[in-house]
Amino acid sequence: MTTPHDSPPGDTTAAQGAPTDITPGTGGAGPVGDCASAPSASAPPAPDVSASATPVAAGQRPDQRKAYLYGIATVAIWSTVATAFKLALRQLDPLQLLLVSTAVSLLVLAAILLVRHGFGGLARELAAAPRRELLRAALLGVLNPFAYYIVLFKAYALLPAQVAQPVNYTWAITLTLLSVPLLGHKVTRRELLAVAVSYAGVVVIATRGDVAALAGGNVTGVALALVSTVIWALYWIGNARSPLEPVLGLFCNFAAGLPLVLAATCIFSTLPLGAELWPGLAAAAYVGAFEMGIAFVFWLKAMRLTESAARIGNLIFFSPFLSLVFIALLLGERILPTTLAGLVLIVAGNLLQRRG
Repeated sequence: MTTPHDSPPGDTTAAQGAPTDITPGTGGAGPVGDCASAPSASAPPAPDVSASATPVAAGQRPDQRKAYLYGIATVAIWSTVATAFKLALRQLDPLQLLLVSTAVSLLVLAAILLVRHGFGGLARELAAAPRRELLRAALLGVLNPFAYYIVLFKAYALLPAQVAQPVNYTWAITLTLLSVPLLGHKVTRRELLAVAVSYAGVVVIATRGDVAALAGGNVTGVALALVSTVIWALYWIGNARSPLEPVLGLFCNFAAGLPLVLAATCIFSTLPLGAELWPGLAAAAYVGAFEMGIAFVFWLKAMRLTESAARIGNLIFFSPFLSLVFIALLLGERILPTTLAGLVLIVAGNLLQRRG
């Protein structure tokens, strides 16, 4: 991932510059929104569970039942993407997977924008958008989808899904650390404790209880999974104040990123055209359509219909545990006790950070 991967006009940061509401969607992939966003499953959110504000969009009545349905649907999608990554990587290399998923995601996002606005409305939306913001969205496409997913998919290619997925889940903790030099945020003792708890979980998962056997000897895979959290946090920081409509902003990211992905695939890999690749292509299309596209829109709907961001945000913490069920059933990985113990620590660190 998904946050794995909503960006409204307006300030989404606290007075001292620290993010107040962090939630995803493309693998990961999306901006911050009216009150929260859904970047990606692969990059799961760390919501402000103490939020009490009502994030319902102007002119829209809250409907908590529908908000829960959209939120549960989003979490269900995020829970499947680690498995989808690994299934796709059985036939495709990371660049091929990224090329197919990015192209499919771009088509899905374009369809959503056209349904919402029509051709004329979309043209007016683009014409009204500040050129500086469109340029920034295009430049952010270098981070997401290009750099983030290349690194993340390579980590998944090297690691068991039950290792890569929880390590990637620490992106919100990485954001806390990066907010110090980039946003001028002062880290509290509680946040430092949250960082220590979460990274202790990473150590438990990666070493499987034996420091000498780091992730089965694959230090590179763990390092890449951690680097992916840095890229995603940088993307979030760069996107947090964007005034672009969230889906439009994400569309611009992916429209700018796709040519880079295509060029990298042609130079360092080959185009995935063989009929024998269809299982991997189907999994890659699923990643693009659901993890990078539909989940993002569902999460925005949930946050706009809910009476409280906290009620929906807390659903996110079911995702990594449900993901382990799919990993065990569909990939056949035996879930280790150390994976569960480490994941509990990572989630506890995220909760501790947000309650701070």
